[in-house]
Order: sequence, then structure tokens, then C-alpha cells
Amino acid sequence: MDMLDSLALIFAPGGPRMTAIALSMKSSFLAAAISLLIGLASAWFINRSGRRRLSFVDALFTLPLVLPPTVIGYYLILLLGKQGLLGGWLSGMGVSLVFSPAGVIIAATVVVFPLTYTSCKAALAGVDHNLEKAARTLGATEWKVFWRISLPLARRGILAGVLLSFARGMGEFGATMMLAGNIPGRTQTLAVAIYADFQGGHDTQATILALTASVICAVILVSANLLFCPKT
Repeated sequence: MDMLDSLALIFAPGGPRMTAIALSMKSSFLAAAISLLIGLASAWFINRSGRRRLSFVDALFTLPLVLPPTVIGYYLILLLGKQGLLGGWLSGMGVSLVFSPAGVIIAATVVVFPLTYTSCKAALAGVDHNLEKAARTLGATEWKVFWRISLPLARRGILAGVLLSFARGMGEFGATMMLAGNIPGRTQTLAVAIYADFQGGHDTQATILALTASVICAVILVSANLLFCPKT
């Protein structure tokens, strides 16, 4: 198959490869959004409570950053599989997360969460605490201090972390394969499609998909770097 045929096959509307690209972008967006909500609240709580008191929790939140993705996927199977701690209960309710699009989102969320969490924690820690103290002395509640002082000053670092999480989600492979598998048109993501094409000997298609993933992630990383750069 030549280059033009490969391009037509990959970018055909409704085709399995376009579905894989769309699923990757959707799952990465949802994973980044979910991790932002949980990570921002967790980072604020950890910073406010002190790291020494909650060092174990802090380590637990960042553990997926260093664990092999296949290990994360295995833990998710133990938790959400039909014989898992939660999976058995969910199966009794007719809910199955294994080999489903929801499994793709869950796997991506767990993998990208440490990036969002650490970015939020660093951004909030970099806020001038004297400004927060001044707001408290003027009668502002903790919620108002967070919403009007801490969050606006930390927004660039937080947004950069979200973009990095989105980019990481686009490249997620190991945990997704373990939990959601490789079902074309249903759970096959961009990274999994690249692997499938390479294994099937479709080198041209694998190359095009790899370049597509590289361009998307490069744009995201450039955007994140621009957010990190201080204004002149």
C-alpha cells in the first residue's frame, strides 16, 4: 500500500484509525479534566496541611508517575475486573469497565493524574503567602483566598500541567492495553493503533500515525512551554 492509499485509509471519516485518534483526544481531554478537579483539590489540601503530615498520601498520588504502565493496568484489573474489589460489585449492577471506552478514560486518568497533581502543587506553593495572609486579615474566607488570590496567581502553572497531562494521555499505551484492550472502533487508541499497525506489518500506516501523534504532542508541549515562560 502506497503513501496516498495509507493516508486515505487512516483519515477516512468514520474509519477505525480516525476513531482511534478521536478516542485518544476525547479520553485525554476527559482524563486531564478529571485529574485537574481532583489534583487541584488534593494539591491545595496537601500544601495547606504540610507535606510531612501527609507524606504517604503525597507519595501515593505521585506513584503512578514512576510505576510501569503495565503495573498500573494490572492494579486496575485487580480493582475493576469482574473478580476485582470493585469490579464484582459493578458487574452485579450490569456495569463493566474492562474492555470498554470507560476503561480507556480510567486508565488515562490514573496515568496522567500525577502530572496534574505535581503541577498544581508546585504552582500553589509558588504563590506569595503574604498576599494570602493579607487577604485573611481583611476577613476573606479560605474559599475567597483560594478563588481570588491563590488560583489566579497559580493559573499559568496549573494550565501548563493540564496541557502536559493531555499530551501524556495521548501517548498512553500500557495501562490502556491491560484494562481496555485493543478493540478497533471501540477501545483502540492512537498509541495502540500504532502498535497494531507495526505488528501487522503496515509500516507506512504506523509511520503516519506516529507522525500525527508527534505533531499533536509537539503543539501541546510548545503551548505548555509558552505558559511556563515568564512575561517580559
